[in-house]
Amino acid sequence: MLRVGLTGGLASGKSFAASEFERLGCVVLQADRLGHAILAEDAAVLGEVTAAFGGQVLQADGAIDRKALARVVFASEDDLQRLNAIVHPRVFERVEDFFRQTAQRDPDAVALVEAAIMVETGSYRRYDRLVLAACPREAQIDRFVRREGSTRAEAEARLGRQMPLDEKRKYADYVIDTGSSEARTLEQVREVYRQLRSEAEKKGAHADVQTS
Repeated sequence: MLRVGLTGGLASGKSFAASEFERLGCVVLQADRLGHAILAEDAAVLGEVTAAFGGQVLQADGAIDRKALARVVFASEDDLQRLNAIVHPRVFERVEDFFRQTAQRDPDAVALVEAAIMVETGSYRRYDRLVLAACPREAQIDRFVRREGSTRAEAEARLGRQMPLDEKRKYADYVIDTGSSEARTLEQVREVYRQLRSEAEKKGAHADVQTS
Protein backbone atom coordinates (compact mmCIF):
# COMPACT_ATOMS: atom_id res chain seq x y z
CA MET A 1 0.00 0.00 0.00
CA LEU A 2 1.19 3.49 -0.85
CA ARG A 3 0.54 6.13 1.81
CA VAL A 4 -0.09 9.50 0.15
CA GLY A 5 -0.64 12.88 1.75
CA LEU A 6 -2.56 15.55 -0.15
CA THR A 7 -2.07 19.00 1.28
CA GLY A 8 -2.37 22.63 0.34
CA GLY A 9 -3.76 25.60 2.19
CA LEU A 10 -6.88 27.64 2.65
CA ALA A 11 -9.14 27.19 -0.40
CA SER A 12 -6.25 25.89 -2.51
CA GLY A 13 -8.34 23.26 -4.30
CA LYS A 14 -7.19 20.19 -2.39
CA SER A 15 -10.72 18.89 -1.77
CA PHE A 16 -11.53 19.21 -5.47
CA ALA A 17 -8.38 17.25 -6.29
CA ALA A 18 -9.18 14.67 -3.59
CA SER A 19 -12.60 13.98 -5.09
CA GLU A 20 -11.01 13.23 -8.46
CA PHE A 21 -8.35 11.02 -6.88
CA GLU A 22 -11.15 9.08 -5.21
CA ARG A 23 -13.07 8.77 -8.47
CA LEU A 24 -9.94 7.39 -10.13
CA GLY A 25 -9.50 4.70 -7.50
CA CYS A 26 -7.66 6.07 -4.47
CA VAL A 27 -9.01 5.28 -1.02
CA VAL A 28 -9.46 8.77 0.42
CA LEU A 29 -9.76 10.12 3.95
CA GLN A 30 -10.35 13.82 4.60
CA ALA A 31 -8.53 14.57 7.84
CA ASP A 32 -10.07 18.03 8.17
CA ARG A 33 -13.51 16.41 8.29
CA LEU A 34 -12.19 14.04 10.93
CA GLY A 35 -11.27 17.07 13.00
CA HIS A 36 -14.77 18.46 12.59
CA ALA A 37 -16.29 15.12 13.62
CA ILE A 38 -14.06 14.91 16.68
CA LEU A 39 -15.12 18.40 17.76
CA ALA A 40 -18.77 17.44 17.31
CA GLU A 41 -18.77 13.92 18.78
CA ASP A 42 -16.00 13.51 21.36
CA ALA A 43 -17.20 14.46 24.84
CA ALA A 44 -13.65 14.64 26.18
CA VAL A 45 -12.70 17.07 23.43
CA LEU A 46 -15.75 19.20 24.21
CA GLY A 47 -14.62 19.42 27.81
CA GLU A 48 -11.04 20.30 26.92
CA VAL A 49 -12.06 22.93 24.36
CA THR A 50 -14.53 24.51 26.79
CA ALA A 51 -11.89 24.61 29.51
CA ALA A 52 -9.37 26.18 27.14
CA PHE A 53 -11.57 28.77 25.41
CA GLY A 54 -14.68 29.22 27.54
CA GLY A 55 -18.35 29.47 26.69
CA GLN A 56 -17.74 31.93 23.86
CA VAL A 57 -17.07 28.97 21.51
CA LEU A 58 -20.26 27.09 22.35
CA GLN A 59 -23.68 27.12 20.74
CA ALA A 60 -26.85 27.55 22.79
CA ASP A 61 -27.22 23.75 22.99
CA GLY A 62 -23.73 23.34 24.43
CA ALA A 63 -22.12 21.98 21.25
CA ILE A 64 -18.97 23.56 19.85
CA ASP A 65 -19.60 26.44 17.45
CA ARG A 66 -16.85 25.86 14.88
CA LYS A 67 -17.12 29.34 13.37
CA ALA A 68 -16.85 31.01 16.77
CA LEU A 69 -13.93 28.73 17.66
CA ALA A 70 -12.20 29.59 14.37
CA ARG A 71 -12.54 33.32 15.07
CA VAL A 72 -10.79 32.81 18.40
CA VAL A 73 -7.96 30.53 17.37
CA PHE A 74 -7.09 32.21 14.08
CA ALA A 75 -6.59 35.46 15.96
CA SER A 76 -3.88 33.98 18.18
CA GLU A 77 -1.00 31.63 17.39
CA ASP A 78 -0.98 30.38 20.98
CA ASP A 79 -4.69 29.58 20.89
CA LEU A 80 -4.33 27.80 17.56
CA GLN A 81 -1.54 25.65 18.96
CA ARG A 82 -3.65 24.93 22.04
CA LEU A 83 -6.53 23.70 19.88
CA ASN A 84 -4.21 21.64 17.68
CA ALA A 85 -2.76 19.97 20.78
CA ILE A 86 -6.28 18.85 21.72
CA VAL A 87 -7.49 17.69 18.32
CA HIS A 88 -4.48 16.52 16.31
CA PRO A 89 -3.48 13.48 18.43
CA ARG A 90 -6.99 12.10 17.99
CA VAL A 91 -6.90 12.79 14.26
CA PHE A 92 -3.56 10.97 13.93
CA GLU A 93 -4.99 7.93 15.73
CA ARG A 94 -7.89 7.74 13.29
CA VAL A 95 -5.60 8.22 10.31
CA GLU A 96 -3.48 5.27 11.43
CA ASP A 97 -6.65 3.19 11.83
CA PHE A 98 -7.60 4.17 8.27
CA PHE A 99 -4.24 2.97 6.95
CA ARG A 100 -4.44 -0.33 8.84
CA GLN A 101 -7.94 -1.07 7.62
CA THR A 102 -7.13 -0.08 4.04
CA ALA A 103 -4.01 -2.25 3.96
CA GLN A 104 -6.01 -5.23 5.21
CA ARG A 105 -8.64 -4.78 2.49
CA ASP A 106 -6.27 -3.98 -0.37
CA PRO A 107 -2.48 -4.29 0.10
CA ASP A 108 -1.92 -2.58 -3.28
CA ALA A 109 -4.14 0.43 -2.58
CA VAL A 110 -3.22 4.07 -3.01
CA ALA A 111 -4.41 5.36 0.39
CA LEU A 112 -4.67 9.14 0.31
CA VAL A 113 -5.21 11.48 3.26
CA GLU A 114 -6.21 15.08 2.62
CA ALA A 115 -5.26 17.69 5.23
CA ALA A 116 -4.42 21.39 5.14
CA ILE A 117 -1.46 21.65 7.50
CA MET A 118 0.57 18.47 7.05
CA VAL A 119 3.81 20.38 6.58
CA GLU A 120 3.22 22.73 9.51
CA THR A 121 2.56 19.83 11.91
CA GLY A 122 5.31 17.60 10.52
CA SER A 123 2.81 14.84 9.78
CA TYR A 124 3.91 14.82 6.13
CA ARG A 125 6.73 12.53 7.28
CA ARG A 126 4.14 9.76 7.82
CA TYR A 127 3.58 9.43 4.07
CA ASP A 128 5.40 7.76 1.20
CA ARG A 129 4.51 10.64 -1.13
CA LEU A 130 3.24 14.18 -0.63
CA VAL A 131 1.03 15.92 -3.19
CA LEU A 132 0.50 19.68 -3.01
CA ALA A 133 -2.53 21.50 -4.41
CA ALA A 134 -1.35 25.05 -5.08
CA CYS A 135 -2.72 28.26 -6.55
CA PRO A 136 -1.99 32.00 -6.25
CA ARG A 137 -2.70 33.64 -2.89
CA GLU A 138 -5.31 35.95 -4.43
CA ALA A 139 -7.20 32.92 -5.72
CA GLN A 140 -7.21 31.44 -2.21
CA ILE A 141 -8.64 34.65 -0.74
CA ASP A 142 -11.29 35.00 -3.43
CA ARG A 143 -12.39 31.38 -3.14
CA PHE A 144 -12.60 31.50 0.65
CA VAL A 145 -14.58 34.75 0.70
CA ARG A 146 -17.07 33.40 -1.87
CA ARG A 147 -17.35 29.97 -0.27
CA GLU A 148 -17.72 31.08 3.34
CA GLY A 149 -19.41 34.44 2.86
CA SER A 150 -16.45 35.76 4.80
CA THR A 151 -14.31 38.89 4.62
CA ARG A 152 -10.92 39.40 3.06
CA ALA A 153 -9.51 40.22 6.49
CA GLU A 154 -10.65 36.87 7.85
CA ALA A 155 -9.13 35.07 4.87
CA GLU A 156 -5.84 36.86 5.32
CA ALA A 157 -5.83 36.10 9.04
CA ARG A 158 -6.20 32.40 8.31
CA LEU A 159 -3.54 32.47 5.63
CA GLY A 160 -1.25 34.19 8.09
CA ARG A 161 -1.38 31.07 10.27
CA GLN A 162 -0.41 28.76 7.40
CA MET A 163 2.88 28.25 5.64
CA PRO A 164 2.81 29.91 2.18
CA LEU A 165 2.15 27.44 -0.62
CA ASP A 166 5.38 28.42 -2.36
CA GLU A 167 7.26 27.35 0.77
CA LYS A 168 5.42 24.01 0.85
CA ARG A 169 6.56 23.18 -2.67
CA LYS A 170 9.98 22.11 -1.41
CA TYR A 171 8.35 19.29 0.59
CA ALA A 172 6.12 18.00 -2.21
CA ASP A 173 6.81 15.07 -4.51
CA TYR A 174 4.04 16.25 -6.86
CA VAL A 175 2.45 19.68 -7.33
CA ILE A 176 -1.00 20.17 -8.86
CA ASP A 177 -1.60 23.72 -10.06
CA THR A 178 -5.25 24.49 -9.27
CA GLY A 179 -5.04 28.11 -10.36
CA SER A 180 -6.22 27.60 -13.92
CA SER A 181 -9.29 25.78 -15.26
CA GLU A 182 -10.97 22.81 -13.63
CA ALA A 183 -10.22 20.78 -16.75
CA ARG A 184 -6.50 21.50 -16.42
CA THR A 185 -6.58 20.60 -12.73
CA LEU A 186 -8.29 17.29 -13.48
CA GLU A 187 -5.74 16.53 -16.18
CA GLN A 188 -2.93 17.00 -13.67
CA VAL A 189 -4.68 14.85 -11.07
CA ARG A 190 -5.02 12.02 -13.58
CA GLU A 191 -1.32 12.20 -14.44
CA VAL A 192 -0.28 12.18 -10.77
CA TYR A 193 -2.65 9.28 -10.12
CA ARG A 194 -1.04 7.25 -12.89
CA GLN A 195 2.34 7.74 -11.27
CA LEU A 196 1.07 6.94 -7.77
CA ARG A 197 -0.71 3.83 -9.06
CA SER A 198 2.54 2.67 -10.66
CA GLU A 199 4.46 3.27 -7.43
CA ALA A 200 1.87 1.37 -5.39
CA GLU A 201 2.11 -1.63 -7.70
CA LYS A 202 5.92 -1.62 -7.57
CA LYS A 203 5.83 -1.34 -3.79
CA GLY A 204 3.39 -4.26 -3.59
CA ALA A 205 5.49 -6.39 -5.90
CA HIS A 206 8.61 -5.63 -3.85
CA ALA A 207 6.81 -6.61 -0.64
CA ASP A 208 5.67 -9.88 -2.25
CA VAL A 209 9.27 -10.72 -3.21
CA GLN A 210 10.48 -10.03 0.32
CA THR A 211 7.84 -12.29 1.88
CA SER A 212 8.13 -15.15 -0.61
